[in-house]
Amino acid sequence: MPTPDFIREIRASAGHQLLWLPGVSAVVFDDEGRVLLGQRADNHRWALISGIPDPGEQPAAALVREVQEETGVRVAVERLITVRSGRQVTYPNGDTCQFMDLCFRCHVIDGEARVNDDESLAVGWFTLDELPEMTDYHYFRIKQALSDEPTWFEPMSSE
Repeated sequence: MPTPDFIREIRASAGHQLLWLPGVSAVVFDDEGRVLLGQRADNHRWALISGIPDPGEQPAAALVREVQEETGVRVAVERLITVRSGRQVTYPNGDTCQFMDLCFRCHVIDGEARVNDDESLAVGWFTLDELPEMTDYHYFRIKQALSDEPTWFEPMSSE
């Protein structure tokens, strides 16, 4: 995902030090129960659609914007399914960050899934038994979106 301008401005004074950033991701279902995925341009891996909220933007609104910007699909947010702090990541340029991901279950309103910006190589709908190779956390979020369980969060350590 391209770096938003407001993060570039922070980096100008913060350098490469660790930034704690909000992130949003979507498990989007269509009327046939298929899941919307994008093949990322940065690492060529299939993934749930995700992004970074702009300053002052509500997470659900950011997610609706990100899905439409990246895929051309308009969605309605149904519920929050997971909250998770990811691992610390260091990018090739030396920038370090850690994301707090809020993942929402969504359903499609309209639009044709397509590559709609430079963040994706491909975009498509996948049945649950034909999901491409992804990280375990992508599969976990899809499983949580299909369940009636309350919002999942990482349990606190007993330290």
